[in-house]
Amino acid sequence: MAERFETDSRKMLVRLRDTMAEDSAGQTRLDKIVHLIATSMQTEVCSIYLFRDSDTLELCATEGLQEEAVHNTRLRLGEGLVGRVARSRQVINTADAPAEKGFRYMPETGEERYSSFCGVPIQRLGSVLGVLVVQSKDARQFSSDEVYALEVVAMVLAEMTELGAFIGDSDALSARHQQPIMFRGVLGQEGAVEGNVYLHEPRVVVTNPIAEDIDRELERLQAGVDQLRISVDEMLNTTTTVNAEQVQVLEAYRMFANSKSWRRRMEEDVKSGLSAEAAVEKEQSLARSRLNQSGDAYLRERLHDLDDLSNRLLRILTGQGKETGAEMPENPVLIARNIGPGELLEYGKSLKGIVLEEGSVGSHAAVVARAWAIPLVINARNITTEALNGDLILVDGDQGVVHLRPDENVQKAFQDKIAMQARAQERYASIRDLPATALCGNTINLNMNAGLMADLPSLPSSGAEGVGLFRTELQFLIRNQMPKRAELSALYARVMDAAKGKRVVFRTLDIGSDKVLPYMKPNDEPNPAMGWRAIRVGLDKPGVLQMQLQALLRAANGRPLSVMFPFVAQMTEFQEARAELDKMVEREIILGHPVPEKIEVGAMLETPSLAFAPDAFFEQVDFLSIGGNDLKQFFFAADRENERVRRRYDTLNCSFLSLIEMIVQRCEKAGKPVSFCGEDAGRPIEAICLAAIGLRSLSMRPASIGPVKHLLRRVNLNDAKDVIYESRERGDQSVRESITNWLAYGG
Repeated sequence: MAERFETDSRKMLVRLRDTMAEDSAGQTRLDKIVHLIATSMQTEVCSIYLFRDSDTLELCATEGLQEEAVHNTRLRLGEGLVGRVARSRQVINTADAPAEKGFRYMPETGEERYSSFCGVPIQRLGSVLGVLVVQSKDARQFSSDEVYALEVVAMVLAEMTELGAFIGDSDALSARHQQPIMFRGVLGQEGAVEGNVYLHEPRVVVTNPIAEDIDRELERLQAGVDQLRISVDEMLNTTTTVNAEQVQVLEAYRMFANSKSWRRRMEEDVKSGLSAEAAVEKEQSLARSRLNQSGDAYLRERLHDLDDLSNRLLRILTGQGKETGAEMPENPVLIARNIGPGELLEYGKSLKGIVLEEGSVGSHAAVVARAWAIPLVINARNITTEALNGDLILVDGDQGVVHLRPDENVQKAFQDKIAMQARAQERYASIRDLPATALCGNTINLNMNAGLMADLPSLPSSGAEGVGLFRTELQFLIRNQMPKRAELSALYARVMDAAKGKRVVFRTLDIGSDKVLPYMKPNDEPNPAMGWRAIRVGLDKPGVLQMQLQALLRAANGRPLSVMFPFVAQMTEFQEARAELDKMVEREIILGHPVPEKIEVGAMLETPSLAFAPDAFFEQVDFLSIGGNDLKQFFFAADRENERVRRRYDTLNCSFLSLIEMIVQRCEKAGKPVSFCGEDAGRPIEAICLAAIGLRSLSMRPASIGPVKHLLRRVNLNDAKDVIYESRERGDQSVRESITNWLAYGG
């Protein structure tokens, strides 16, 4: 039986290939294909439904249903059995369709006569393009061999749809990769840019999905798998700088590369009539489908490994290497599923924007994008399958929206927005060297955040008075091994040189949570943001902390030095960390090295517990910096990586502002300076409120300093404080509406 259907599916694919080769319009091809499949499968009905948009399926061709229903019958995703197949990405095979859960009767099709139903998703690499359906009057379930034959045909239809073989007048038959499409993602870094797509990993295109010579394709598949095995073995044998986790990943690669079941499934696909490439992609699509549905973290990792390995095998078979020869366009916007900091930094500051399918607001890519002040949108689902190198793309980092191949109206509106922002920046340039003094006479110290040497040229041009936060972890994240003390010392010295005497606050290594060093074994923690991270790692591994402190002391070479410890949750952690610094100072003196003429030692207040620390803590620190991003997520118990909850809570919530005000008052009582550092410091309305409740120093990305200074110089902070207090006394949950209205009426 299996032998017969293997032969039948091969015959069907040969006839399908001949149909594809004919010089005919897309609709004619589809009509011939449904007739061919119905005849081959000996069913009364064969229908093809394709997506006309992300939520709507359209009947695009049928053999057996009413002809008038073509391009008129539409189903929402999840609606009816066809919609269920598309949403679940699973086959539905039933002998009694009307009795099946979710069945929807569509009278215009005349399908009430047909009892049995088999729907197969037309999918490519986890992206569902449509549904292939066969139906018959007999109440029977289709055999596993028949279902397999339909899956093979659906694979070919997916490839041909991708290549534009069915282009026609209907929206559902429009050319893929040519229509405008909008993606709603998540804001990673603000800003707006118009540019052209540059794919980090250009997609492999399978142009020959149907085998000409089965034996030849089996030989090609075997040769490709052998080459893949050799390359994985070489990676394991020649790589010497990997840690245990990386070895584990490579061992998983080796396991999959040597998997007999994986190879056997691909061989069966080839014997059924698929080319070697199409066979690999068919199994990859099934793996991606399982990946999207799996909630098991370990299984998702293994499926990711198989996905990556499949890509390697496809590149071997097609000869389409990662370097395709595509030139980087003039205004490149990088598109990737995800990307590490090292790979991102290799592109340099030539990038105008970044769009990722995955990622998080605290990821390495987000940190680098903020350092470069370029727009970043994350979680833009399926953009790597839709975008092509060179496509026009508009990235609206302010809204977390991406327009791919936009129409003229969208493009014009977007260009107007960019022009308005450019004019605003010109206005900000005129006040660059003026102080951020409000109408009430209070002056706010505006500093910039940095993490790369590339940031420092922004210091004079931004109008910042210093660097309120220099993130030292980036130099650790972009390497495959621990940096040497001499390397760090030279880097920190260059940072201080570039600051030209302006204050730079160096935050010691803040790793853990979303920032895991590639050469440190990560801990399997259920909630890493509240786990072993930052100063906790430094105190448990004092060797790394001591090495970094020595590098900072030597970089200063007698100059003033400001050091800040991250994620301090209680007084004793600060005391222990400061003791380590004192030991390193004593050691440098013994070695005869110059020590800083003045050392300021501060802490980042990122946990509510530290706000309630004993008075002794506030007396011992030289300065405090409120880490707004972490403090807000812990205050509201809302993970800032979780889109469902993070946007529910407002920085201008009265309770949160009361906590900030209490911290400011405690610092004033102890006579210690305090600043606010984080994304909210760079938002003008938030900055006004923070300044109104007593903060006199804010640290933000360089591009935010102009807008914040512009608004500060136009308002009276005493009046703003009155508005905040009145709102709080009324019992408002947030002061945002009151402050916004006050500003709208002239502040």
